[in-house]
Amino acid sequence: MDIRDRISQKEGPNPHSASGEAKQHQKTKAKKPINCSQCGKKFVCLSFLKRHELVHTGEKTYHCSDCKKSFSQAGDLAMHQRVHTGEKPYYCSDCGHRFSRLQHLTRHYKIHTGEKPSHCTECGSNFRAMSALKSHQMLHTGEKRYGCSDCGKRFATSGSLLSHKRIHTGEKPYHCSDSDKKFAQHYSLVVHQRWHTGEKPYRCPDCGKSFSQLSDLKTHQHIHTGEKPHYCSDCGKKCISHHDLQSHQRIHTGEKPYHCSDCGKCFSQASVLRSHKTIHTGERPYHCSESGMCFATLSVLVVHKRVHTGEKPYHCTECGLGFSQLGNAKKHQKVHTGEKQYSCPDCGKHCSTSQYLTLHHRAHTGEKPYHCSDCGRGFTFTSKLKEHQQNMHSV
Repeated sequence: MDIRDRISQKEGPNPHSASGEAKQHQKTKAKKPINCSQCGKKFVCLSFLKRHELVHTGEKTYHCSDCKKSFSQAGDLAMHQRVHTGEKPYYCSDCGHRFSRLQHLTRHYKIHTGEKPSHCTECGSNFRAMSALKSHQMLHTGEKRYGCSDCGKRFATSGSLLSHKRIHTGEKPYHCSDSDKKFAQHYSLVVHQRWHTGEKPYRCPDCGKSFSQLSDLKTHQHIHTGEKPHYCSDCGKKCISHHDLQSHQRIHTGEKPYHCSDCGKCFSQASVLRSHKTIHTGERPYHCSESGMCFATLSVLVVHKRVHTGEKPYHCTECGLGFSQLGNAKKHQKVHTGEKQYSCPDCGKHCSTSQYLTLHHRAHTGEKPYHCSDCGRGFTFTSKLKEHQQNMHSV
């Protein structure tokens, strides 16, 4: 079935049907082409030429009453106003997704059909839309014909330039009807709205996990392929995503951009700050249905549940021993490699983990952080405290 035959519109049948276009084509087929005096482009009728000439004159007589944006065509204004009204009259009969423009629905259908009719002659890549192909081809030519008048940065497409300019103007024309949040890019609004709808259209073919953004799916697939395309220039560590690399590099820079408003403590990752804040709030929103225990973070709950399920998803590549936590698997592997990367600044002794180094360092500092609640005696290790309580106080 042709894509246009599958398109449905909220108000009724699509007036721009294939049969209607055929009739229009028959009317204009015999007419002599009319040339534009400015650029020589040819048109089959005078009305199309007049519409095109507005490109050269820059005349924009149609104005949006909501944001004052101007357009050269009444139809362009009508489509633009759907940004403000939220109207999406075109819907996909396969998945029910709605669109404000017919061409967006036409392009979307190719996701279901798998059709990619536009081919790059340079590298053989295929694209669903001709516009995407044209943008891609500029990667080969290096052409960036659109320049920003504010900062001079150049772009391959006018759309990219328009999006960039909003950095300077602060314009955020796309509004979320559910949260009143505003966005500079339409795609950012689409992704944001998936938080409200719960939609996750990108599915991993290997494990079935779904994602709200294509970029998140691509990053996730590196788990299956083992690919780690992002390298740390300081230590050579490989990371699955650019975000992971940025977080890792803070180990070298010492940067801790996330601050706790309650105690002023700083953290290198936002997720660690969120976990830390539960110390102040006492919040433990994650509950184990098996034991009734509550946890401050979802990740800790996931690890805890493995106590009940017996799941040990991390295995040693040398001996096959399984572990419930990745950190424990990594520590174990150092038994085989003999690696001891943590050295004591006082005596030079090397330890395989930072925890072992911390424990060892107490021999130099005399620190005894674990105290007996009965007699107040201090101990360097929790194991020694427990042993003391059992022997001396029969706990």
